[in-house]
Formats: sequence, C-alpha cells, structure tokens
Amino acid sequence: MQLMVSKKGAKRVLVISNDSSVFLRQGFVSAFEMFGGRLTEVKNLVARLDGVCDTSFAIISGKFGFIPANYVVMQYPNVPSCKKDYEELQERKDFVGKTEYIARAFDKVIVCVPKDMFAMLIDALPSEKVIAVTSPEFRDECSKRGWTFYPRNGARVGKENADAIVRDIESLSG
Repeated sequence: MQLMVSKKGAKRVLVISNDSSVFLRQGFVSAFEMFGGRLTEVKNLVARLDGVCDTSFAIISGKFGFIPANYVVMQYPNVPSCKKDYEELQERKDFVGKTEYIARAFDKVIVCVPKDMFAMLIDALPSEKVIAVTSPEFRDECSKRGWTFYPRNGARVGKENADAIVRDIESLSG
C-alpha cells in the first residue's frame, strides 16, 4: 500500500475520510477521482496541504476498506452511512487495524469522518498526532488525548476549519 512520497525535510501528513455516495465516474478510476459529494471538501483540503507538506490521502471505502486515494476503484451499490454499516465494514475489512498500522508513519493525521466511525477509530489513532474534524461530542476526549479538535462544518470540513488546519500544518513545517 503506497501512501507516502517524501520531500526532503517536509512533514508527513495523512488525511483520512470516508467514501461518498456521489460517484463522479464510470469504470475504473482512482478513489480520488471517483468520489464527489461530501468528499469534495476533503479533496480540496488535501490539494491545499500538498504545497505545505508531504500529503497522503486515504479513504475508508464501503467496498474496499482503508485504501490510499490513488487506489483504483469502481462504483459499488452500498456506501456505509450508519454505525451498523461501519461495524459490518470493520468485520469485513478491518479498516480500524489498517488505520492504526498506517497512521504511525506520519507526523500528523487529519481525520474527517462521521461520529460513529470516529468512535470506532479513536483508540487506533496515534497519541498527540491527530487533528480531528468530527462531532462536537468528541471535543473533550480529543483534548484529553492532546489532539486538535475542529467541529464538523459544512459537508465535511468547512472553509474555516480548512483554513485553520492549513495554518496548523504550516506551523509544523516552518
């Protein structure tokens, strides 16, 4: 699973989000190209971060589990949208275990997922390396873990959160 391309001295940042029911293409294309809808804000954040740090983007897909965004996919009928769906996906694909394993290699991990998925991932994420964009109910827990928390705004990230996250990453890289 290829997630990183290193720029000498740059901070390595992993952005994680989940798939969308909005499929932009037919046939086989990268996951980055395939998904629109709520994932568009996250893709825009990834594009902004790319000039600031070594940015890798992973998507938790309802069919394939945890995958790099350059992984080739095709449309599929069922996109997980609730706790029961996420639990079933975890049974099939162990996205939590894969997230835990991959996230260790990064200086920061930005997680933009719904609250029920975040609850499943919370103990798998590296200490003091996380920027969480999720439900306000996780604000205190994120603070206890030394993480940066932003409440979910807009479809997934929101402009103000994206601006703040870019500033956070710039301060690491500078």
